[in-house]
Amino acid sequence: MQTWTTAAYLIAALLFVVSLAGLSKHETSRSGVVFGIAGMAIALVATAVVALGSASGLGIALLLVALVIGAAIGLWRARVVEMTGMPELIALMHSFVGLAAVLVGWNGFLEVEGGEVEGDHLQLAGSLLGIHHAEVAIGVFIGAVTFTGSIIAYLKLSAKIASAPLMLPGKNGLNLGALVVFAGLTVWFVIAPQVWILAVLTVVALLLGLHLVASIGGGDMPVVVSMLNSYSGWAAAASGFLLGNDLLIITGALVGSSGAYLSYIMCKAMNRSFISVIAGGFGATASAAAAVEGEHREIDAAGVAEMLADARSVVITPGYGMAVAQAQYPVADLTRRLREQGVEVRFGVHPVAGRLPGHMNVLLAEAQVPYDIVLEMDEINDDLADTDVVLVIGANDTVNPAAAEDPGSPIAGMPVLRVWEAANVVVFKRSMATGYAGVQNPLFFRENTQMLFGDAKERVEDILAALKTLTPAG
Repeated sequence: MQTWTTAAYLIAALLFVVSLAGLSKHETSRSGVVFGIAGMAIALVATAVVALGSASGLGIALLLVALVIGAAIGLWRARVVEMTGMPELIALMHSFVGLAAVLVGWNGFLEVEGGEVEGDHLQLAGSLLGIHHAEVAIGVFIGAVTFTGSIIAYLKLSAKIASAPLMLPGKNGLNLGALVVFAGLTVWFVIAPQVWILAVLTVVALLLGLHLVASIGGGDMPVVVSMLNSYSGWAAAASGFLLGNDLLIITGALVGSSGAYLSYIMCKAMNRSFISVIAGGFGATASAAAAVEGEHREIDAAGVAEMLADARSVVITPGYGMAVAQAQYPVADLTRRLREQGVEVRFGVHPVAGRLPGHMNVLLAEAQVPYDIVLEMDEINDDLADTDVVLVIGANDTVNPAAAEDPGSPIAGMPVLRVWEAANVVVFKRSMATGYAGVQNPLFFRENTQMLFGDAKERVEDILAALKTLTPAG
């Protein structure tokens, strides 16, 4: 049985590696998902078989009930969740991983202290006991930080609490102090393991996770999601060491390292300090953006249709608002029609468009927009000055010139799509409200910008209808 289990875990681990490789490209992403599902299925079956072979009747019943309930909840959420709800759903899933790590750590400690371990685990009474307690402390700490941090991220992403950063006096000192206390408690726990020490350590970790993410503003939430993904991976790896499960260690390491690297890439794209973000906005100070004054100009769907019919080149920059309105399908139809009329149409996607890395790319692929016309910010930015029309559909902070022009702005220094350099800009919005970062956008008051108010899906459909009545340019 041990040989078969090891073989199954090895196959599952290889499938997870192949899955990550597949997910790195649009063209192979579907196969990457399939490989990941297959690996997880093999891992679950192998683990269940091992557990069922050694568990009591009650243990088997509890295991089966847990499997059925978990599978039912997972299938239900997968069926009903909208793409706009994916960021907060993922954050919530990370919290489950963190909570599981905390429970595994506490169970590992109580089993040893209660003398409930048997067989090889009795060796823990010797030199390995200190290592075991260190694993418990570290696993509980990482898991607790992940748990409360993910809960705060979920609440911010779902707009259940304000997205503005929490600016407590001496917040950096609080974070550093919590880490010092954790280190001291871990050493104490290894030397003299007591339940109350582990309890205090758990509370400190829970509070640190809460404060770390609460101190990060809404503009950096996409980085936080990938950061928490990394934390959940390390929490899983810590659980793997406690449970003696090689696959959990491998999987946790894969998730932890890939999540950390993704966070680093996103921080570079946003001109943010990686250390600053993972340390809860270390070094950040409250700043006020300059007031924006001016009058905006409005345009209707017919006017936009005329502008597009006369254009040679069009760039569409999507944002979270497009996802909310489910406008990707009429946007894809508009793209096809314009290209049939000889208009060059491309998409400019900011690295953090939406609230999840790759959010816009998935939506556009779902609507069958060709991959080759969906470009990243660095690929499209230099071409915007030679573009006739830019359609900003649901984007706000990612096209805000304040990031480049206002040193006092909360998003100062963040690379953005320079859409204001185009000849004409049309901004699709429901109102003049600020974006997720809570910053007013001077783009709305530029002379070459016009606002098209209303539901993005309905407005794009109106533009399509108006285009049918016009003679194609050229």
